[in-house]
Amino acid sequence: MAEQVLRTLMRTTDLLVAGFFSPAAVAAVGLADIYGRLTLWLGLGIGDGAIALSSQDTGSGRSANRDEAVTQALLVGVLAGIPFVLFGLVGSFWAIEILGADAETVRLGGLYLAIIFITAPAFHVTMIAARSIQGTGDTRTPMYVNAGANALNIVLTVVLAFGLGPFPELSIVGIAVATAIGDTLAALTFLGVIYSARSELSLVRPTQWIIAKQLLVISAPRIAEGIIELVAEFPFNAILLAFGTEVNAAYHIGRRVYQQISSPLARGYGTAANILSGQALGRGEADAAYFNGLAAAGLAVLTVGGLGAVIFVAAEPIVRLFTSDPATIGYATGFARAYAVATALIACYIVLAGSLRGGSETRPPFVAKLTGAVCFLLGITYVFGVGLEYGVVAAYVAIVADFVWRNVVVGAVYLRGNWLERGTDMMAERGSLRASDED
Repeated sequence: MAEQVLRTLMRTTDLLVAGFFSPAAVAAVGLADIYGRLTLWLGLGIGDGAIALSSQDTGSGRSANRDEAVTQALLVGVLAGIPFVLFGLVGSFWAIEILGADAETVRLGGLYLAIIFITAPAFHVTMIAARSIQGTGDTRTPMYVNAGANALNIVLTVVLAFGLGPFPELSIVGIAVATAIGDTLAALTFLGVIYSARSELSLVRPTQWIIAKQLLVISAPRIAEGIIELVAEFPFNAILLAFGTEVNAAYHIGRRVYQQISSPLARGYGTAANILSGQALGRGEADAAYFNGLAAAGLAVLTVGGLGAVIFVAAEPIVRLFTSDPATIGYATGFARAYAVATALIACYIVLAGSLRGGSETRPPFVAKLTGAVCFLLGITYVFGVGLEYGVVAAYVAIVADFVWRNVVVGAVYLRGNWLERGTDMMAERGSLRASDED
């Protein structure tokens, strides 16, 4: 959770600093972040494959299989980052323009996107290495590394954006450069940790194709979730931009309020549930894996839901930290309150999905996100917001309805329990079951 707080604080700082320049700068960072989240989802997707195999093989004591899985995941992450580097160099301005942004937002967003895409391979290494180490049960080392990198990122963001000291004022470019530096240093540090005696992991020469196959099978639906989110964000942001630049900027601010205050806790619970379920399955304790997920979900709903109540009450003064534009403040307060209402639902979904991933089951969250995004987030916003002219209020309702549906889909799969058999079968396939379990 501490790691997630620091990571989201870095992104929050980006928006806060952008807000000092103009609503167009806020919209530029927010729109570029839509594409940036694709690199995030690729890193998370491959990282989910790594953490699932790492936790399961840690529980079963199969360290050789674990090291091979981690090594292969890191190699895939580096290769997957290369297309983003190329796209950042030639297509970043076009990517912002097709969303319908004005000329200034395109200029700022294109510069920002190009810079952060150049370091996509390093960002993937950071995401995958952190989750691989977490799978062994060590969640402190990733926190220390990311804390240092994110703290440096935050300081550099302020210094480079405003031109403090001997540095020139780089505005949005400074924010992006700070992110690129932080991600690169974090990646190099993580690789050093894995090479050192501090980590249980080792980098090896890949030889087992079955492990590569399982990594891709587990990672593909998770990556597809990111693609669905990206595809859905295009029309969703286009609708909001049609309501006005202030509405679009407000959406990114309201979303960031939730992401900074309560999302880190939900993600922390989700990661913990993933590790605990995976290691329990590795030990052959399917009942414990099932219970751990439900217990984590209950705890997440109580604690994160409480923070949602705080966000709802304090929404307006919080969003004022991001902007002084009156129209943007009003809309952002509405978005922040919509996410506040959905907070407990989001926490439950993230934790149950995390437990499923600990059992190597990543398909149900993909189905939940696909159907939720199409039928609820986009469907309600377009039909009621545009067609029936309820405007931005329809977007508030759509955000909550999306996560209600996701919980229905993922909850039904979790309670059936078939995901426990899937995890055990995949362990047997790669030879990671303990001798007592095989007997």
